[in-house]
Amino acid sequence: MTSSELWTRATADRYDAEETELSSAAVLGPTLDFLAELAGDGRALEFAIGTGRVGVPLRERGVPVVGIELSEHMAAVLRNKIEESELPVTIGDMATTVVPGEFTLVYLVYNTISNLLTQDEQVECFRNAARHLEPGGRFVIELGVPPLRFLPPGQAAVPFDVSEDHLGFDTFDLVEQILVSHHVTRDGDDGRHRRDSSRHRYAWPAELDLMARIAGLERERRVADWDGTPFTQDSTKHISVWRKPA
Repeated sequence: MTSSELWTRATADRYDAEETELSSAAVLGPTLDFLAELAGDGRALEFAIGTGRVGVPLRERGVPVVGIELSEHMAAVLRNKIEESELPVTIGDMATTVVPGEFTLVYLVYNTISNLLTQDEQVECFRNAARHLEPGGRFVIELGVPPLRFLPPGQAAVPFDVSEDHLGFDTFDLVEQILVSHHVTRDGDDGRHRRDSSRHRYAWPAELDLMARIAGLERERRVADWDGTPFTQDSTKHISVWRKPA
């Protein structure tokens, strides 16, 4: 087991309802187009597949998908959507768990590599991806750019959502590259609120490129979103693709 925090049954049960925007056609369409093109006629492996927000519709597009997931509760929600024979999932961590066969595509979406809380574990995640890739295969990561430009001296928190039903802000440990995402969410119409938090290790794009080199992968492409928007100094996230040499 890595340092990743384990998602509970309560979190898994409400996950899809709280992430409906990410499951919309506007968001998923470009994501699936991007991944399906890279997978080609081969198989895809999703690290931290969760409830199958991406893996299930990618499988429905005809791409054979296999998943690795640390939380049995998240995997149970996925299993209600699709049979094991159609989309196999192995319970384990994405840094060390090995599944049979080779893949043309291994991918990690929605900042999930940051769930690994040490640099060593993130390096092992890259090595695990390379271990599963066939020659010429690609490893894809979606990850936010650390918003430290919004953090003036003496301030430890950056808000990322302030709305009627939700308050979200990140606090930072700049020495250990750890951020904690805090959420205060309206829970019903009776004035009750739910508070949650999760820890993440942020990493710069250049740091990920070095991790890829350690794992024997070469950077092929970096864009700001799944639709291919160019990555610039003002981009808030990136989609990065590394290739295993043939």
